[in-house]
Amino acid sequence: MEEIVLKAEARTIKGKQVSALRREGKLPAVIYGRGFTPVMITLDLRDSTRIFPRITSSHLVVVDVDGEKHTTLVRERQRHPVSGILQHVDFMEVSLTEKLRASVVIELTGDSPAVRTYNGVIVTGQENLEVECLPRDLPEKIVVDLGRLKNIGDSIYIRDLEISPNVAVLSSLDEMVALVTLPASEGKLAGEGAAFEPEVIEKGKKDEDF
Repeated sequence: MEEIVLKAEARTIKGKQVSALRREGKLPAVIYGRGFTPVMITLDLRDSTRIFPRITSSHLVVVDVDGEKHTTLVRERQRHPVSGILQHVDFMEVSLTEKLRASVVIELTGDSPAVRTYNGVIVTGQENLEVECLPRDLPEKIVVDLGRLKNIGDSIYIRDLEISPNVAVLSSLDEMVALVTLPASEGKLAGEGAAFEPEVIEKGKKDEDF
C-alpha cells in the first residue's frame, strides 16, 4: 500500500472563525481516537484536493502535525453542498499493534467475456467488504476481475475473493459481488416463451380414459 503523508499545523481557531481559515486556503480537520485527546489541525486545501481522491476508507494516512506523526484513517469528509470543495476532514488515529475493523472498497475491473459474446449485462451487488486486521495488513481495496464471468449466469461472491490470511472477513460470505445476466428485454421474452409454451396432448391411450 502506498504511504500517504499529509503535512498539517495545529490550530486553536474553531467555531465561526474557521471560515476565515478556509478563505486563506486552509482545510480545517481534526484527529481523534480511543484514549487520545483530539487535536484540531489545518491542512493545505490545494494539496488536499489533489491527494484525497487517492485515499480510500481503508488507506492508512500519516498526518505530520508540526513534526509529530499520527497514523490515521479518514473517517469523514465534509464538502460544500454546491461547490463540492472540501470543508472539513475527520481523521481517526490507530494503533499499529491493535486490530481494527474497517470497510474496504471492492473495485471491479476488466471485461466479462459474457458481455462481449452473449450481450450480457453485469449486475453489481456488494460494494464494500467489512474486515478486521492489524492496520498494516489492511487492504487499500479489493480488486475483482470481471474476466471470470465467461457465461450468462456466472457470478462472484464474497467467498470467491482472494483475501490475505491476515485479514478476517466480517461480511457474509454469501453476499453477491457481481453476476452476468441477459438484458431485461431478452429475459422477459424468454419468460414469456416459457409461459405460453403449447401443451403436448398424448394420443392413443388418452382416448381410452373417457
